[in-house]
Amino acid sequence: MKAVLWFVLAVAIVFNAFSSVAFSGATELAVSITTGCAVIGSITVLVLTRERQP
Repeated sequence: MKAVLWFVLAVAIVFNAFSSVAFSGATELAVSITTGCAVIGSITVLVLTRERQP
């Protein structure tokens, strides 16, 4: 599961970086919001599921 979350995080960051070049207007806004939610969700789950050191 963590590998999938890392993959989603990486793809969302890269796609968000290139969305401003590839899209404009409402499409860019929709893509940015979607990828932003994916990044925040992935980071949140990765932090909550990390192994704690004793």
